Amino acid sequence: MATLIYAVSGEGRGHATRARAVIDELRSEHEVQVYTYGQGAELLRLIYRGTDVEVRELSGLHFCYSQGGSLDYLRTGAAALPFLRALPERLLTYIVTFTCNARCVMCDSWRKPSDDLSLAEIERIFSQLPELDAVRLSGGEPFVRKDLPQIVELVRKQLSPLVLHITSNGFLTDRIVQLCETRDRSLPLQLLISIDGVGDKHDRVRGIAHAYDRALATVRELAPRQRELRVKLAVNQTIVDRESIEHYHMLKSVVAELGVKNHLIIAYAESATYSIRERHTVQPRFPGELQTFGEFTPSELQALLTAAEDDLADYPLPERLAKQYYIDGARSRLLERKPSPNPACVALSSHMRLLPDGSVPTCQFNITPAGNLREQSFAEVWQSALAETQRKWVRACPGC
Repeated sequence: MATLIYAVSGEGRGHATRARAVIDELRSEHEVQVYTYGQGAELLRLIYRGTDVEVRELSGLHFCYSQGGSLDYLRTGAAALPFLRALPERLLTYIVTFTCNARCVMCDSWRKPSDDLSLAEIERIFSQLPELDAVRLSGGEPFVRKDLPQIVELVRKQLSPLVLHITSNGFLTDRIVQLCETRDRSLPLQLLISIDGVGDKHDRVRGIAHAYDRALATVRELAPRQRELRVKLAVNQTIVDRESIEHYHMLKSVVAELGVKNHLIIAYAESATYSIRERHTVQPRFPGELQTFGEFTPSELQALLTAAEDDLADYPLPERLAKQYYIDGARSRLLERKPSPNPACVALSSHMRLLPDGSVPTCQFNITPAGNLREQSFAEVWQSALAETQRKWVRACPGC
């Protein structure tokens, strides 16, 4: 007798029903373990309950249909994202500094002290990391570091990511344009400029006079040169109050004239990463418990998310799927208080965060460190008992 592993497509009950004939034949002489998902797992578990056939469920893909019964391609793709996110992928989010030249109403980064890693320390840390799929550099405001071009080059040479993301408030136009022009363009750059409304609205959110003019100047400089500079440019708009919702449509019109899209982000009331409280943890008791920064009625949020969803038609398919995933998650959490989608969290597994002082926090909402790469090697931090303790916290977290 052998132990046989039999895999069945779980999309629909027909596959499982047909597989039953094969499984029944095999189990007469062998021990059978069945791996499947979705409706197939439900049916085969019911059929083989209490028998010697073990049915184990895997993550899998499935089709979504409209109310009329036709295949909904967009929602099918969005539903696949949790499965795709579970595939091995190595990501680094490095906050290069907490120092910031803005005074945003929804963020305390500019109030925090910032003991930034030196270039030599960054090089030593990067030399210990594996090659990565994507690296994100953020702040604070990353471009306040005059050595950001050297950090970008260290990312390219030592980490070899497929893409580099940088998020900026866009105030330092000359530095931003110079980095785009002079960097090694073998590494694609996705540059996100934060603009939270049109004119005075953005200035008030960012707490700086002429913030809108400065950020928009950067977008105007780079928008027509994206192909030349191998830069993918977009605008991040943080929704902080009801007035922000009105400005979503206004800003969309402004940047559309430049061939740039604005991405929607709804601000949380708290983020442990940017809080001025030390060792701060914002742990939800259930998915969706985290509150928004601004106060909105359900109808206001629904209208905003529907408008953002309608705008997806103009996006390339991969971006449409990612944005649909975000919108579906925001709608289910903020309006329905449901944990969907809620994939397994990759914090401290395939996604590492690195703070300005070398600390490796658990996640955005729990800055309890697993260690410090300024003081310890990557192996010491990643394989430590403390890191495993924090991974257990991640696994127990209901999800943000």
